[in-house]
Amino acid sequence: MTTSAAQPDTAATPPDADPWRYGWRYVRRPLPLDSEHWERVPLTLQDVLHPEVGDFIVHSDRHETDRMYLAQVLRARLEPPGVAIVLSDVRIAWDMPDIRPHGPDVMVIPGLRERRNWSTFEVAVEGTRPMLIIEITSPETRRNDLFDKVEHYARAGVAQYVIVDDIGRGGERRLRLLGYRLALDVYQSQALDDHGRLWLDVAGLWLGVQDDHVVCYDEQGVAIGDYTAVVRAAAEAQQRADAEERARAEAEERASAAEERAAAEARARADAEERLRALEAELRRLRATE
Repeated sequence: MTTSAAQPDTAATPPDADPWRYGWRYVRRPLPLDSEHWERVPLTLQDVLHPEVGDFIVHSDRHETDRMYLAQVLRARLEPPGVAIVLSDVRIAWDMPDIRPHGPDVMVIPGLRERRNWSTFEVAVEGTRPMLIIEITSPETRRNDLFDKVEHYARAGVAQYVIVDDIGRGGERRLRLLGYRLALDVYQSQALDDHGRLWLDVAGLWLGVQDDHVVCYDEQGVAIGDYTAVVRAAAEAQQRADAEERARAEAEERASAAEERAAAEARARADAEERLRALEAELRRLRATE
């Protein structure tokens, strides 16, 4: 059935709350004697929902560890076979004028085989959109992920939206998973399996929670390492790829050098033959004049 997002926390923000709790951005505000004066200003909850390039948004260490783990697992799974690219903490501008840009934690985008150095991924320019978005909530900003983005991502045509929601209190991290699949332009709630896991359609992986962090599992339910193991595997894979590329380059260089030597030898033989023909011609001429 069609779902609505979980109910928001109703507690008001205390008046003495840290104004920098969401993060900050620098805004150009010229002064009479300094036309290039930039002032640091605190972000609002709406700024976090619709970030600008260069914004600094505050996240916890565990949030960042989970984000990087998910990005590494999904990249290792999807990018080598060319299924999709995986972007993390990159701004996305939609092709719908009434939906302002967002900054998802992780998004999986099919239809592209080559990564570029995007700071903003423009759907209208690239001609494709994310098939999966994963957001990891933070206590101060979770209402953005639980409410606004559920509506926005459905309207933007994101096939699957998964929320790793931190519902802990007092500094204790406690996670739950919420999943949505798009059906007839509306999100339907995605059920967890018997182990409390969500199936990630485009990746062919299960996503689960263990203690205070997320874990991905393959089709057989085998856990795919922790963040350190995944990063190490990714680094080793990159080292192997770099070594193979160096070996190919060296082989091509050797082949090119061999071709150059063969060409030089052929030119030398041709020059020698030409000189020999010239000498023979001169010899015949001298004999004819005797």
